[in-house]
Amino acid sequence: MSRAVNNVYCVGRNYKLHAEELGNQVPAEPLIFLKPSHAAVALDKAIIHLPKDAGLIHYEGELVLRIARDYVPGMSVEELVDVMALGLDFTLRDVHNDLQKKGLPWTPAKGFKNAAPLTPYIAFPEQEELEATDFTVRKNGIEVQRGNVQNMIFSLQKIVEFIASRYGLGKDDIIFTGTPAGVGPVVPGDSFELFWGDTLMGTCLIG
Repeated sequence: MSRAVNNVYCVGRNYKLHAEELGNQVPAEPLIFLKPSHAAVALDKAIIHLPKDAGLIHYEGELVLRIARDYVPGMSVEELVDVMALGLDFTLRDVHNDLQKKGLPWTPAKGFKNAAPLTPYIAFPEQEELEATDFTVRKNGIEVQRGNVQNMIFSLQKIVEFIASRYGLGKDDIIFTGTPAGVGPVVPGDSFELFWGDTLMGTCLIG
């Protein structure tokens, strides 16, 4: 990552099919949670070490925005975001399910070290290109997830406005914008490749 990360915002259940695959209700407004900045690491031919003996771990591939300047009301997402990346929101699924049942915060399941690896950034594209381009996740050479901003429940504009109005949004904050259907388990030895269209953005191996 070329610059230090500030706040790490994440959007839960932003694709209808993903919410349904985990048996969750589709939210009426953006569901926001945070990860510590220490969770963000480079996903660029990296070996990623995840917690051991913590139960089932899931991968969740996502489009990630980097905020270029402090938010001012009325700003468009194009004015606010300079670059984007792809990322993996690693989740301790057994822990997460237990926390949800108890109504407790998600940090133990979402906020561990290395839980938010990011590919190198690319320039944030125009809306037409965003809508014309899918991002995909390949696990051990097989495509397991495919997402497109057109399939998001809440648009990128809605997400930045919602976060900014409630929590604040400033330079070097990043936003994981939600994962499409196809999440699944991770074990040591698994490899991941993240693509923007036909462009390989980053790879990692689970140590």
